[in-house]
Order: sequence, then structure tokens, then C-alpha cells
Amino acid sequence: MGLTQSPPYEKQPLYIAGQRHQLQSTFTTVNPANNEPLAEVSQADPSAIDAAVEAGQRAFPSWSITSPLERSRILLRAVHLLRARNDDLARIETHDTGKPFSETSTVDVVTGADVLQFYANLIAAGGLDGDTTPLRPDAYISTTKAPLGVCAGIGAWNYPIQIALWKSAPCLAAGNCMVYKPSEFTPLHALQLAEIYTEAGLPPGVFNVVHGAGDVGARLTSHPSIAKVSFTGQVSTGSKVASAAAAGMKAVTMELGGKSPCVILPDAAVELAVDGAMMANFFSSGQVCTNGTRVFVPQSLLPAFQTRLLQKMSDIRPGDLMDPNTNFGPLVSKPHWEKVTAYIRHGIETDKATLLYGGLGAPSPLPPACRKEGYWVRPTVFTDCTDDMLIATEEIFGPVMTILPYDDSHPAYLTTLIARANATPMGLAAGVFTADLALAHQVVGALEAGITWVNTWGESPAEMPVGGWKKSGLGVENGRRGLEAWVRHKSTLVEMARGGSGTVFAKL
Repeated sequence: MGLTQSPPYEKQPLYIAGQRHQLQSTFTTVNPANNEPLAEVSQADPSAIDAAVEAGQRAFPSWSITSPLERSRILLRAVHLLRARNDDLARIETHDTGKPFSETSTVDVVTGADVLQFYANLIAAGGLDGDTTPLRPDAYISTTKAPLGVCAGIGAWNYPIQIALWKSAPCLAAGNCMVYKPSEFTPLHALQLAEIYTEAGLPPGVFNVVHGAGDVGARLTSHPSIAKVSFTGQVSTGSKVASAAAAGMKAVTMELGGKSPCVILPDAAVELAVDGAMMANFFSSGQVCTNGTRVFVPQSLLPAFQTRLLQKMSDIRPGDLMDPNTNFGPLVSKPHWEKVTAYIRHGIETDKATLLYGGLGAPSPLPPACRKEGYWVRPTVFTDCTDDMLIATEEIFGPVMTILPYDDSHPAYLTTLIARANATPMGLAAGVFTADLALAHQVVGALEAGITWVNTWGESPAEMPVGGWKKSGLGVENGRRGLEAWVRHKSTLVEMARGGSGTVFAKL
């Protein structure tokens, strides 16, 4: 199916207590490749949000005491369904996000299912077990892990189904229930995931879906019966969500934005460095929170780096998003297109950075399947950038690379370079490219970021805990540590000897 033939998606309902719930009030989601409507989506009102939370409360007592092994069986059945329907789900993601099918079919659903499988296997293998500590011959301490209750998951638009699974997998595995709100820009995955969970055997009310904009997320965040909020999005919104959650003493996980440094050291192989920088800037049309948009390149390597980069920019192929050769799509929405375009214009006109490639306008020529009404931008590279330029300090969240040269001729260059790389209030990700692994570990150890890579960029497997430092987030997702974010601990001191603490007073 060509992208211009967008399928007529049915009206998207809420999903509460295992059933679809249609509401009169709706909003429209559009195809970012051609700006054509995709579906009408039910807009949750306060009573619907309350109903979703109440459904979770009703389901929690039973689900929370379901054995980890039985919960694992249900979640693994959902993994099987996700993998069996990978391509159908990927097509939905492509229509909704504007990402090429070559990406959504190999990354988005696959990696989300990987995380669900990881946590299903982890709890089956004792991942929720407590421990026992001998205190003295007649006393010991036991610790147990208990689920939190009904939790809110607030998704993002750039990896809709992946992020929904990153949140729901550990939440449900730990015995919690969830009310999930997808981004209003990319809502089409939510019903599919909810019904897959139900088909797999998840009891009604354990996973519920409400649709809407920020007001829906705000009501969830402040709801007195919500025990935890897991949010993925920009720093400014995350700060508000965290503040609202803190007022209710709710647990939070915040995966926010970044302005991450991609550090090329003088001994790095040019080909590897260019490939890494391109992955760190143009994958998913630059709409990745961990993107390494500040590319630090040594003066000694700069000519070779830029020459090879320009040669390889033709490897970025915009086009019909269902064409397997296409690897670059439009931005997700008109507001985001306006934002990214404004940054590119600012880089040219105000920052006066050197435009090495790209610039304003859509890629040219666009194939017939891609209409100019879509939210297309050109992959763009600025060079000779300085640390104080707006394009080098603010998160653009689009396909815009800034090359920041540094002087590597003096012996103490590394200290200055690391200080520049860390000179940002955000600390989500960072990476280094070098042939010297000892030096790589030294640099990574000094970079102020929660996610780091050496000689690669972007991979976040299920086994890898990921989370930001500074203003880029709170807590971690994925890995063994990710499960701990969805439980509370209880410690019990057991006195086995007769008398116990009462003997102290008996002797007085």
C-alpha cells in the first residue's frame, strides 16, 4: 500500500475494564507524510479518566496476588501476539508517526516486545524475590517486594508502541495496574496493544487506555488514586509532571530530553565516526531523545570528517514510507515541523553557523508518494558552531547536526573538551569514538550522562537500564533495575527467642 492511500482507521475508543468505550467528543489524528486525516479519536473527559482509574483499583487486589509465574505466562502470550502481528502494527506506526516502515518493522514493535519478554522471564526466574539477612542467632530480617497499585503511563509520540511497552511491561510484571495515555499526536497503537493484552489473558482493568492532550495527563498525574507516574517527553513538561506528582507523594519515573555530546577523539577511524554521528542525528528523522546533536570533532580530523560526511549524506533516502529502501520520513506533526524549521532558520540567519548540508525546505525531489503538504524537512548539518549558539544549546528534536570543532594540538585538550561536553543542564546520553578503549572509559567516566556508548550510538537493549542525569530525568527504565521502579519494599525483623523486646521492660 502506498503511503498516499492511508487506510480508513475506525474511530479510536478508550479502553476501560477490558472493553472499548466510545465518547462523543473527539479529536483528529493525521498522517504526517501528507497531512491527511487518519482517524477520529475519543477525547477522555474527567469521568472517563476516573472510570479508568477505578477499573484499575478493582483489578489490583486480584492481579497483585497472582503468582509471578502466572503473570509471566500471560505476558509471554502477549509477546507472541506482538511478534506475530509485527508488520501490521508497524504499518500503523508508520501511518501515525511518519517513520519509514523499514524502521518501524525492525525496531519499534520488536524492541518493545523484547522488553515485555525480558520482564516476563525475569519475574518467572525470581526477579521479585526478597531476601533474608541473619541478624543474630535468634533473629533475622526479611525483605519483600510489593506492587505499588494503579499507575499512570504517559507516552511520547516518537516511539509510541515501544514506549507503551517499556512502561507497561515492568508495571504489569510487578503486579501493578496501569492507566495509559498515549500522545495525542500518535494514538493509534494504544487500542491495538490493549486488545492484545486482553487476548493474551490479562484480566479486565489491569491495562486501560485514555486519550487526550495535556489536560488528561494532568488529571492522571494529580489523581489521588494513582500511585506512580511514568512520563516520557520534553524537560519542561516533565518538570511540571514531576512537581504535580510530588505534591501527592507519588513515585515517578521521568525519561526526558537531552542535548547529548557525541565526542570524536583524534585517533578515531573517520568512517566509524561519521557513521556514528549520522546515526546519532538522522535516525527517526532526528526525533530521538538520546540523539548526539553536539558533535565534537578535532581540528586535525575535521576536513576528512566533513568530506566523508558529505559523501555519505546521500545514504539518507526520503521517499514513500512503505518502500523498504526509504530510511527517512517527515516530522510527526505541524507544530513540531514549525519548531524544527524555526531552529534551522535561526541557525542560518541569527547564529550564522556555516551550513554544510541541507537547510530550509523539504528534501528535493520528493517521490510522487510523498506530498509537499506533509511535514518534511531536509537533513541538515551546521559546522563551525560555537557552544553559545541556540542550535547548539537547545534540544531541536529534528535532523539537525551541529559540528563543534575543538583544538587538539595542545596536551591538555581533553580537559577542556570534557568540560564543553558537560556544559549543559541536561544529561541524558553521551558517546565517544576512539581506537583507545582505555581512553574511552576515561572519557565516558567523566561525561555527565546516564546513557553512554563507546564506538556506537543509540542501541538500548532490554537488558540495559537507561535514564537521565541532571534535568534529563529521574529513575531508570529497562534492565533489572527497571523492575525496582515499580515495587515498594517491606522490611520485617523477626525475633525467634521467647520474650523478645518485652524482656527489656520486664527487667526494669
